[in-house]
Amino acid sequence: MKVFFIGAGPGAPDLITVRGAKILERVPVVMYAGSLVPRQILCHCRADAEIIDTASLDLDQQEACYRRAQTAGLDVARLHSGDPAIYGATAEQMRRLETLRIDYEVVPGVSSFTAAAASLASELTKPAVSQTVILTRVSGRASAVPERERLAELARSGATLCVFLSGPHLKRIVGELSPHYPPDTPVALVYRASWPDERSHRSTLGRLLREIRLRDWRLTTLLLVGGALSGGPALESRLYAPDYPHIFRPARRKGKRAGRRTAGARKPAGADS
Repeated sequence: MKVFFIGAGPGAPDLITVRGAKILERVPVVMYAGSLVPRQILCHCRADAEIIDTASLDLDQQEACYRRAQTAGLDVARLHSGDPAIYGATAEQMRRLETLRIDYEVVPGVSSFTAAAASLASELTKPAVSQTVILTRVSGRASAVPERERLAELARSGATLCVFLSGPHLKRIVGELSPHYPPDTPVALVYRASWPDERSHRSTLGRLLREIRLRDWRLTTLLLVGGALSGGPALESRLYAPDYPHIFRPARRKGKRAGRRTAGARKPAGADS
């Protein structure tokens, strides 16, 4: 018997990994957080799978599900939204499974912050603008953010910020970021990235609160902040520069045309050396 913690992705059924979908096709028991994972993801499950919505279950009740599956010798898929490594609340489940001597495995998934960036068609890192992405949130009822990780402290870096579950706290967030990011810093709100009702709003830090109704962005909203979100011209990476050599591509001298053969391609058998 084994438990698979699977990243369900940001919402769209086809953004789960191939590995995760294949596990769902064969396991007899599936536990998923119905408040965060859309039922459409369950299209990957086998027809006779037992489906358990954990949205209303506390940790003890979830442990009881694992115990029951253990007694029956049944594998379990535990679906978590996005990637289980980010705000997944998996560690406490894993400790219980270890006590029960139940084996488990983690299958990564697509996070909502990368899905949001894809929806916006934005890179989160750009040369000479930002090479750092900070994933964070503000304190809520479920868990507090350590004092050393306050937004005001993180903002000093000027890095790209991805603030999860930001909707109910937008006024406070903007207030804490404003001393550290200029008013014209690009920002974007993305609600339920990749879901059918996804929506987004681009603005600047200085204008954002004047352009939106806060009640429209209260749940499942990600706030992205930073100069990398700008759509204007930026310094190009040296990675694809003709005179930038690496082990797969030698430097090309100025004025020399690139050959048809790709670097490392073999000559046909019998070709001249």
